[in-house]
Amino acid sequence: MNEKQGTFTAGVHWREPDLAMLEELQRAERALPADAPRALISVRLSALTADTTSPVRQELELRSLAKERGLRVVGVARDLNASATRVPPWQRKELGRWLNDRVPDFDVILFWKMDRFVRRVTDLSTMIDWCSAQGKTLLSKHDVIDLSTPLGKATAELIGALAEIETGSTSARVTSLWDYARTQSDWLVGKPPYGYVTDGGGKLVIEPQAQRVLRWCHGAAVRGITARRMTAVLIRGGVPTGGGGQWTASTLLRRLRNPALMGLRVVEDKDGGVRRSRVVRAKDGVPVRVAHPVFTEAEWQTLQTALDRRSKSQSHRNPGGATAFLGVLVCTDCGTNMTAQRTAVRGRTYSYLRCRSCPSGGLGAPDPDAVYRRLRAQVMNALGAQPVRIREYVRGGAGPRQTEPHWVISASGETFGDRWERESQEVMADDLRRAGVTCQVSRTKIPRTRAPEVELELSIPPDAAERLIVKQEAFPDVAR
Repeated sequence: MNEKQGTFTAGVHWREPDLAMLEELQRAERALPADAPRALISVRLSALTADTTSPVRQELELRSLAKERGLRVVGVARDLNASATRVPPWQRKELGRWLNDRVPDFDVILFWKMDRFVRRVTDLSTMIDWCSAQGKTLLSKHDVIDLSTPLGKATAELIGALAEIETGSTSARVTSLWDYARTQSDWLVGKPPYGYVTDGGGKLVIEPQAQRVLRWCHGAAVRGITARRMTAVLIRGGVPTGGGGQWTASTLLRRLRNPALMGLRVVEDKDGGVRRSRVVRAKDGVPVRVAHPVFTEAEWQTLQTALDRRSKSQSHRNPGGATAFLGVLVCTDCGTNMTAQRTAVRGRTYSYLRCRSCPSGGLGAPDPDAVYRRLRAQVMNALGAQPVRIREYVRGGAGPRQTEPHWVISASGETFGDRWERESQEVMADDLRRAGVTCQVSRTKIPRTRAPEVELELSIPPDAAERLIVKQEAFPDVAR
């Protein structure tokens, strides 16, 4: 890739004729007057493959459109491998950065076609409202959109509705395929369960090494060996997991409890947040068999009984997040996030903060709430006196005191200490993540004491005060 090509998204092939056309269009842009309207090009594609040429085509056609309209291209937001159904414009990596942080830098958003921009009517309506509030407009290469008139706005929303209907039809076809595949003895789609591989012809066959691992674990469980001990042996022996990453006790238990080991079709069943697999049955109620069994039904039941004897109730996932300060509290040893885990034993519930990469989560830090209180105290002491400053967008004005669109930073009249006392703990966590503040959590084993000593070390970036500036949310937090 030459120097000019190096400025573009990796994996997208720009041919010499494409680059020549790009250079010609850029020369025309440089000849525009200084006050020419500024255009932001949005390029999106759901799937990027080695044969993809669509992003290049989108960009060149949109640059040509900008030339026709007398617009200067000030940037290109390239969001490849991004679903317009799942991710709205303001949450995409490239386009979201422009919409949230670079609003004064452009006047028009150019896109190739409506379904390349949004596929939900609600997302389009949000973007139309945002453009109206910020003094921006939308321009499509292949759809007639004019936000300056009520009819133009209605037309845009109608086109968006058609795109959403098309997406719904695609979703229905995919769902239908999965429903059909689950009733078949052949393996048509999906990743095979641990212990099996496909033979290339639509059949599941037992994978010999994984079978040996599972048979060994069966014998170990019957002898009373814990899953944690089995995991340590597998790690020490360098046994591959079959899916990347490192063995953990929870991963091993999920695999040993999977009814698919009896050669049956299963689907994930999240009963109250506990991850389990249930057997798929045909219309006559008979389980759908897809392969020869690693364990017979009797062997599988024996394994479950052995695991139950030493089991601890699996913790329910916290719908509000793994920990109150996810992304702030990190492990000193491995650098990964600390997450809260709950374990129930004999009717009593125990909570710990653990990390992801240390073996077995490292030494668990008991009583997460106590850690949160200590973190809050340190943060209040270090940053509580900082004044709250708010960033607002000013569209600019006409007349004698004409100004360009710009950001204005103003003081709210309170400190972050005041803000954190008034608001919820989640607000403090969001502020700390935005400022890049982290807290290293170290755990030290104390002889003859079950709970380790927990130490916290706060790390505050030099530019934390600037990063703490509150940016007013321009887009709603839409549940996807």
